[in-house]
Amino acid sequence: MAEEAKGGGLEFHPMDQFIIKPLFGDVGDSVGMFTVTNATFWMALAILAIAALMILGTRGRAVVPTRTQSVAELAYGFVYKMVEDVAGKDGLKYFPYIMTLFLFILFSNFLGLIPMSFTTTSHIAVTAILAMAVFLAVTILGFVKNGASFLGLFWVSSAPLALRPILALIELISYFVRPVSHSIRLAGNMMAGHAVLKVFAGFAQVAAVAPIAIFGVVAIYGLEVLVSAIQAYVFTILTCVYLKDALHPSH
Repeated sequence: MAEEAKGGGLEFHPMDQFIIKPLFGDVGDSVGMFTVTNATFWMALAILAIAALMILGTRGRAVVPTRTQSVAELAYGFVYKMVEDVAGKDGLKYFPYIMTLFLFILFSNFLGLIPMSFTTTSHIAVTAILAMAVFLAVTILGFVKNGASFLGLFWVSSAPLALRPILALIELISYFVRPVSHSIRLAGNMMAGHAVLKVFAGFAQVAAVAPIAIFGVVAIYGLEVLVSAIQAYVFTILTCVYLKDALHPSH
């Protein structure tokens, strides 16, 4: 966390927690395509946790639900309502995919708050794949559902005629920037919060500032819990917005 520097002070390495390492072997070992790493381990753990909640936790389906069943039903109802409100009734057929996205990001964020864990959603490689999958899916869906009419998404018919080509160019650029902003927002927030948390944890070893640093760790950790849930929600609701554009592209 923090080491004694050569000059006698403390040296912090807050970004070391984001290094991808082989799960079996030394830190310096090369990471290949089929190497089991800390990232793959925690992603697999997130999937197992989701399966435990949604499958094992609800297999009884009691009239008076257990705590696990209540949490699963709450998550299901929350995402279902979000899809219905944002994308409309037509978007409900894509609910399983959006529900999977939400739960994977939520569990990955929360598991990353466990001490000595690895936050998979802090890596742009992970969030970029999630964002690009959404981008390609809604783009293909838009053309399949609407054909050439999907291009109406970029043509602002309510604007003055002279401004429409300029606005169309702006809309087109903003459309292709979507996967970039979609992925960086999630990865950036998770990485920044965890880095600050580790810095404060390192200062907690200094007796002079230990009480302040410990208070900072508790406060930032509580904030990170909130950020973890909010970022899962933001990623999901933006997916619903993009889905709505694909289903109903006219301005």
